[in-house]
Amino acid sequence: MHIHKYEKWWLIFGTGTLIVFLIVLGVSAFHGGTHPNNSKWTINYEKVDEIAPFNNPGIHKVEGKDWDYEVVLVAQAFAYTPMELEIPVGSKVRFIATTKDVIHGFEVAGTNINMMLEPGYVSEKITTVDKVGEYTIVCNEYCGTGHTLMYSTLKVVDPNDNSN
Repeated sequence: MHIHKYEKWWLIFGTGTLIVFLIVLGVSAFHGGTHPNNSKWTINYEKVDEIAPFNNPGIHKVEGKDWDYEVVLVAQAFAYTPMELEIPVGSKVRFIATTKDVIHGFEVAGTNINMMLEPGYVSEKITTVDKVGEYTIVCNEYCGTGHTLMYSTLKVVDPNDNSN
């Protein structure tokens, strides 16, 4: 079989381009920290309701930690527990979340809070809520037919504002 020299050049160029692309993609993924969940905190996702702190989801004031509040959240088929969160502005908050069933997302729109929730793993994010407002929490990982109905609300309030 005879291959014309220009065809050889194009085959070499195409193969070389593909190899360079894959190397760049691999290096950038490694450098950017893209990796599977490396949570050291794993749980039995079938017994989430029995395992602390997920047996008491909600907002908890904490003392003696680097953060002011701990938000414990559980995702399940098309819902978050609790449905509404209210935190004082300027608070440093530790979000701890997991899921009972399938992979869900946890994104507070308009903030830097964005986690993937995987069955059997606990995800956490520590951040400061510094803007008063009402933020929608959405699932940004497709989780089934009711995915679009899966949302919650984070209210960041000013405790000194008496206009309510």
